[in-house]
Amino acid sequence: MNKAELVDVVHGVTGGTKVSAEQAVDSFLDAIVSTLKKGGEVSIAGLGIFSVKQRAARAARNPRTGETIQVPAMKIPKFRPAKALKDAVK
Repeated sequence: MNKAELVDVVHGVTGGTKVSAEQAVDSFLDAIVSTLKKGGEVSIAGLGIFSVKQRAARAARNPRTGETIQVPAMKIPKFRPAKALKDAVK
């Protein structure tokens, strides 16, 4: 499922216009992204938890040249599915 299909589902459920459904999906995604940028955590019951994880700096190897390069420390998004989601997918 992509964003356009998700907008179609929201449009079908709410019965409003497609523009308002797209705005709802965009605002939902923007709220998650902005919270993660601030270092926060988003917990949605039955779905899971979106959080930010700190990845340490490390040495890596360029496979083409064999040269060792340094990869800087960075923050990455992480998702932990809820038990209800895990059970539903089984």
